[in-house]
Amino acid sequence: MADARPNRPTARPLSPHLSIYRFTWTMAMSIVHRATGMALYAATPLLAVWLWAVAAGADTYDAFAGLAASWFGILVLIGLSWALIHHAIGGVRHIVWDTGTGVDRASRFLWAKATLAGSVVLTAVFWLFILAGGL
Repeated sequence: MADARPNRPTARPLSPHLSIYRFTWTMAMSIVHRATGMALYAATPLLAVWLWAVAAGADTYDAFAGLAASWFGILVLIGLSWALIHHAIGGVRHIVWDTGTGVDRASRFLWAKATLAGSVVLTAVFWLFILAGGL
């Protein structure tokens, strides 16, 4: 039979949301990992355009290469290379966690900070190599 006190509030657990959680490194890196994945997905047509330009001939490729070599093109390529490197390191972090390793509090924060620092350093090294004429 129904409860005789229909206006009585029930004690239900709260659904977790941002007002309950404290913002942490691991939360930030989780958000950035998802954002870089979405950015890489959204940039996939850029790869298709590059392949189309290669197939379309020298004039089309030269136009694409000129755009890619502009300051805006370099900025986009640096951002995409950072996103790829960061997402890859984040993926390695998740694989390690899937083994049950590094899930204690100190290790999680170390992994989160290392993911960000490693992606910035590797992107800088990559672009220094490219700008020095390495590729």
